[in-house]
Amino acid sequence: MKLSEVLEYLHAHANFAGLSQLVHFGIVIDTAFGVKTPLLRSLAKTIGKNHELAVQLWQTNIHEARILAGMIDDPNNVTEAQMEQWVSDFNSWDVCDQVCLNLFDKVPGAYDKAKKWAKRDEEFVKRAGFVLMACLAVHDKKAANEQFSTFFPYIKQESTDERNFVKKAVNWALRQIGKRNLVLNQEAIKLAQEIKVIDSKTARWIANDALRELSKPKSYVQQRLLRA
Repeated sequence: MKLSEVLEYLHAHANFAGLSQLVHFGIVIDTAFGVKTPLLRSLAKTIGKNHELAVQLWQTNIHEARILAGMIDDPNNVTEAQMEQWVSDFNSWDVCDQVCLNLFDKVPGAYDKAKKWAKRDEEFVKRAGFVLMACLAVHDKKAANEQFSTFFPYIKQESTDERNFVKKAVNWALRQIGKRNLVLNQEAIKLAQEIKVIDSKTARWIANDALRELSKPKSYVQQRLLRA
């Protein structure tokens, strides 16, 4: 499929009237068409993996085209330079999350990128670092516990960042790591307890929210881990 054909599809399935609903969820709509994500997933399956087309889609700066780019790009062809360029272009949490979820967590070196981006100042770059941690915790089934334990200092250090899109990503990373297995669950609970006593409203929210999900004896998480 050519770039022109994809753009025709996006125009044909645009829903500009529904864009105001996206604003309510904190999504930037400056270049959005309002194409629903299930339609993008269906289109991605039709296209298959296509690195060249993914790069072309990204360069259009169209909101949905960038989400689609993350769905169809081949992680084996993604360079460090491309990752840095794309992450610097992030300006909306959904593009950030979709690209990390569908592409970046499968690229070699994703663990190092997560740590490096978590230390950056830019809101969506920092978010990408922690979203990557969360996605790796879910998708990388063969990774050793130690690979995730190395994320803990970054989670604790950035737990005082009051920016909404950052604090929610920090919380997400902590919770997903704590749901991998019983060992990491106990380590994540311990970390949450350390974060809870930090003199920061944001840190307390991150910790309390994580503890509610990870530590209750009869919670779904605890029951699932005990059965594993």
